[in-house]
Amino acid sequence: MPANLPDRDLGFETRAIHAGQPPDPTTGSVIPPVYLTSTYAQEQVGLTKGFEYSRTGNPTRTMLEENIASLEGGAHGLAFASGMAAITTLLLTLKPSDHIVLGDDVYGGTYRLLDRTLRQYGIAFTLADMTRPDAVEAAITPETKMLWAETPTNPLMKVLDIGMLAERAEAHGAHLVVDNTFASPYIQRPLEHGAHIVVHSATKYLGGHSDVVLGLLVTNDDAVQQHVAFNQNSVGAVPGPLDCFLVLRGIKTLAVRMREHSANAQQVAEYLEAHPAVERVYFPGLASDPGYEVARRQMRLPGGMLSFTIRGGEDAARRFVSCTRLFTLAESLGGVESLIEHPGAMTHASLAGSSIEIGADLIRLSVGIESADDLLQDLDEAFSAI
Repeated sequence: MPANLPDRDLGFETRAIHAGQPPDPTTGSVIPPVYLTSTYAQEQVGLTKGFEYSRTGNPTRTMLEENIASLEGGAHGLAFASGMAAITTLLLTLKPSDHIVLGDDVYGGTYRLLDRTLRQYGIAFTLADMTRPDAVEAAITPETKMLWAETPTNPLMKVLDIGMLAERAEAHGAHLVVDNTFASPYIQRPLEHGAHIVVHSATKYLGGHSDVVLGLLVTNDDAVQQHVAFNQNSVGAVPGPLDCFLVLRGIKTLAVRMREHSANAQQVAEYLEAHPAVERVYFPGLASDPGYEVARRQMRLPGGMLSFTIRGGEDAARRFVSCTRLFTLAESLGGVESLIEHPGAMTHASLAGSSIEIGADLIRLSVGIESADDLLQDLDEAFSAI
């Protein structure tokens, strides 16, 4: 528990607002200042007040790192310039010939990093259907150092059994890394289910307002923290203090927003499931979804993300995403506003030619916190227009 909080269990909402953020001791400001500084005065050579240079550490960044560690139930938090910077800095702890088991439904940027950048440095990976224990086991080799999971996955919304994956990672001396971006720590805390490392694109739900790019990592493993923190400083892909402040401000309303995102997404998913122009809906809040039972065990809510396939193929999908007005056609997700996209041509275009298949008829929605009635009407009008 961060030093500024009472030594007792506190609710998520309370920690989201207060963890790592005591009132400023100099002025009493309830909101701590943003430390827009690059360097720090030393009383003598090597005698500092905890900070030397802001690539290595900054008070505003430290507040965010302590806050996300508290929310994920971890001992250590680290902040980065983007979600991909967090992932890259973590993967730089690997060595040539090390191997990763990667989910076969993964964000295109993660796949691109491994396939196009890190492969040339000798880091190998194998794709596996992580909903199947036998497939995971078959993909593990003596060189496997990480199992890399997203849950729910992007964009097919597969819900992975974190406990099962953690058991297999432990059995082979590997680390389980969970990308918790889609769920957020309000909905799901992977460390409690056995994961070793959690990563976030804080650009999404944690920031929550589509106005900042930032990444986060949380772990309970001291050795992992020390290695990644060394890389964080030496590589230098760190966020600025104002970006850290924006994410801290966003996190204060995370619980409230995630409840609204989930409630709206549930209504949208049920509407789409009943629509004659829709082939299939991918959303863990539907009883028809293959991940429904696992989601009920390890997630507080189903979240605000869903995908669906539309009848009429790629042409219908491309026309549909251009017909909505409240759902803005744009990449990214997790903001208060609703977004719509065509994954095959947008966020997952880098998977073209790979063994990961993203259907050309697939549409992904990031359901915002507008009026649910307005969102449903917007979708209805779009269906009528194509």
